[in-house]
Amino acid sequence: MASSSANLWVLLGLGLAGILIFTKKMKRAVKADFGAFIERLQLLPPPQPAPPKAPHPLTGLSFAVSDVLDIEGYVTSFGNPDWFRTREAASRTSPVVAALVDGGATCVGKTVVDDMALGISGENKHYGTPTNPTSPARVPGGASSGAAVAVATNLVDFSLGIDTVGGVRVPAGYCGILGFRPSYGIVSLSGVIPVSTSLDTIGWFAKDPSILRRVGHVLLQVPYAAQRNPRNIVIADDCFQLLKVPISQVVVKSMEKLYGRQVLRHENLGDYLNLKVPSLNAFNDGKPNGEVKSSSIRSLAIVMQMLKRHEFKQNHGEWINSVKPSLDPAITSQIPEVLELANTELEKIHTVRSELRSALNALLKDGILVIPTSAYPPPKFGAKEILSEDYLIKTSALSSLACMSGCCQVAIPLGFEDKCPISVSLLAGHGSDRFLLDTLITVHATLQEEFVVATKSKTSNNAVTQEASAELAKDKGNQAFKDKQWQQAIGFYTEAIKLNSSNATYYSNRAAAYLELGSFIQAEADCGKAIDLDKKNVKAHLRRGTAREMLGYYKEAMEGESIFIHSHFLLFKIRIYSCIGTNL
Repeated sequence: MASSSANLWVLLGLGLAGILIFTKKMKRAVKADFGAFIERLQLLPPPQPAPPKAPHPLTGLSFAVSDVLDIEGYVTSFGNPDWFRTREAASRTSPVVAALVDGGATCVGKTVVDDMALGISGENKHYGTPTNPTSPARVPGGASSGAAVAVATNLVDFSLGIDTVGGVRVPAGYCGILGFRPSYGIVSLSGVIPVSTSLDTIGWFAKDPSILRRVGHVLLQVPYAAQRNPRNIVIADDCFQLLKVPISQVVVKSMEKLYGRQVLRHENLGDYLNLKVPSLNAFNDGKPNGEVKSSSIRSLAIVMQMLKRHEFKQNHGEWINSVKPSLDPAITSQIPEVLELANTELEKIHTVRSELRSALNALLKDGILVIPTSAYPPPKFGAKEILSEDYLIKTSALSSLACMSGCCQVAIPLGFEDKCPISVSLLAGHGSDRFLLDTLITVHATLQEEFVVATKSKTSNNAVTQEASAELAKDKGNQAFKDKQWQQAIGFYTEAIKLNSSNATYYSNRAAAYLELGSFIQAEADCGKAIDLDKKNVKAHLRRGTAREMLGYYKEAMEGESIFIHSHFLLFKIRIYSCIGTNL
């Protein structure tokens, strides 16, 4: 056990060292805390109650909070130094933070958020962008970037973040950790700087699903209920089609294994919303761009962004106009001069929310909806696309389902593909938070196990495909050899070797072509490799003997190939490669 633990720390150290080297190459400094924290502090829990009372539920856990939550005696920066400069220290601690400390956890600091918590990439030009530990060249996701990175790098056991349009779920997906957005209105927003009042929630991150649920039990304050299985599991096929990685089968196999095939239901979510939420048609921008293929889901994201900006201006427009703060360009583009929505537009938005809530409640009755957490990998740090409206819409599109309906959602990491985390999300109806956290405990390990199986199967299939491609390249080389196109034959044999370097025949055949060109050194080297792979490869031995003889290494030629020329000495004088045409 001690050896296993030691090995884990060695691997973690090597991984962190690799990140430091990588980011040094990018000429981007990595802080000791990966840039996650904006301020360190310590709020200690109360003493444990005397027996026979149970200990505090979060005893021994540490956590951090996004710098949108008030802590008594500290100024909340809201991701902007001008906000920090013009504000007083908080007079009381947010009830959410206080509840966690009273529950036995220790708060160790405040973490970076996007400028005024309005972004979704995780970048902050004022305080620096936290480094995504899973992919240092890519953004960590926002708005709660620092909170996600603090958990992903094991600096804390869990953390709190603000989720307005995906601010917890997107960074959870980008950083390969768990992220939970509770049902709207379930967790207190007192002592939290608002972004968009009707969309804001306080969510939380963790690596361990049991810790995520323990935090939920403290914050949700819901009565105990026996754990139940979902009666139906809806898989949004059209949403999974957006991914370049085919993971829907991972979900299907996991759910079948746990709950049986009878609970599964496949749905085209875009079509379902078109039918059940007709008011969305008024907001269709007609630009699916071949990416967010379901125009209804894209329209929902557009409506959500309109509502967010309207409420943001109501909350902070006066301060922005009077202080004229320095804002990140990605934020400035979201605050145009004219932003007031007419009452008729607001009524249309409220109609969308009402229809969506009814549609998802009907779809999710006693069940869950499964979607990708994000349809796209995190963009590269500093990429121009981050400033575009299209990036904002497509990144927040899948998040808009929970935001606009008030449902709860949990993001679950599966593993990695092309060095980027892959994450799926489960959604449950409003108020079904405990049910969703219980379901997470059941499905978490199985989802990850099935992803590993699928990845191994894909690797195996790729290996088979590579071997077949290598054989095809060899056959092309054989034909070129017959046509006396020696250089072309060498090229094809080289391609075969790149695809499968463990096949002795490919090296031996290339040696034959080198002999024809008089490249005896290369021929001898190839024969040596062929013999290392297959000591019984007669042609490789004989061709090496020919190469050595032509190089004047008569003694080596005789000694090295003596096993083959003891009975057939005359064969050594024949041009062995003349028989290539019959069986290369």
